[in-house]
Amino acid sequence: MDLKKPYLLFLGDAADPLAAKVAQGIKQWHPEYCVGQFRLPECQADCGLPDMSISEAVKAGAKTLVIGVANRGGVISEQWLDVLVEALEAGMDLASGLHNRLNDIPALTECAKANGRQLFDVRYPTQTYPVANGRKRTGKRLLTVGTDCSCGKMYTSLAIEKEMRSQGMNVDFRATGQTGILISGSGVSVDCVVADFIAGAVETISPDNSDDHWDVIEGQGSLFHPSFAGVTTGLIHGAQPDALVLCHEPTRTHMRGLADYSVPDLKECMEANLATARLTNPDVRFVGVSVNTSQLDEAEAMSLLDNIETELELPAVDPFRQGMSRIVKKLG
Repeated sequence: MDLKKPYLLFLGDAADPLAAKVAQGIKQWHPEYCVGQFRLPECQADCGLPDMSISEAVKAGAKTLVIGVANRGGVISEQWLDVLVEALEAGMDLASGLHNRLNDIPALTECAKANGRQLFDVRYPTQTYPVANGRKRTGKRLLTVGTDCSCGKMYTSLAIEKEMRSQGMNVDFRATGQTGILISGSGVSVDCVVADFIAGAVETISPDNSDDHWDVIEGQGSLFHPSFAGVTTGLIHGAQPDALVLCHEPTRTHMRGLADYSVPDLKECMEANLATARLTNPDVRFVGVSVNTSQLDEAEAMSLLDNIETELELPAVDPFRQGMSRIVKKLG
């Protein structure tokens, strides 16, 4: 998928700021993609962008209206339809990462066809991917992996890309989930790819490149999570990473959603990821650990990071508190 930019971010009737986290993520990481926001009267979220009507956004150059709000069940509310139809009629495409597909709503498909516009359901792949071949690709790749799911792999990947760009490095973020796709404008949601083609999909979005180019590939799931380890394995093989960054949330007592499974030891997790990654890149190595310390105070966080760094002999940082410069430095 390749979304046309810039965007008008649709916050709709978001009940609170958390409900608009997709829009907030786009604004945080790529404000240059955003011309403004559209909010219904009852909206309780604000990205800090100019409030615009559809016509104002089109005049400002908006090419795609991005649904940046999620409600219970991930459905496209009937209250939104008039606005979505107006956007299509005004010349914008629509993009959404919700479970409910834009392409399953007749009013939207008919309007898009009549106006020559596109509907992007970024959660669902729109192309056929090949079976992976495992051949060595040119260029370099960094992949984020995790002790658990939902422990900061996307945030870490985007923070690494931002730091690399600030240092003048040749780099691209490669999204593998719906939120990352909406933030970056392209990618594939690998958890919706048929299992045999996951590695091939990741090979496709991270092709051959120049020797100085880095792809920073967003990780998914965890090798230690019984529900999602299969997705993680295919992603690791397809990524063919030269460098790995381990992501960790230290306050969890068990794997997310699975009380009977404990969070793995960091060294054990690293060894498993290295063993898996060596299938397609025998020279893979870890370059750092990204730790979400948001549930700890400053002193606790710094002490934990120091301990992890001493134990693993790698830079251990919280990307929000400290940035990613020390990990990027390890890429040499």
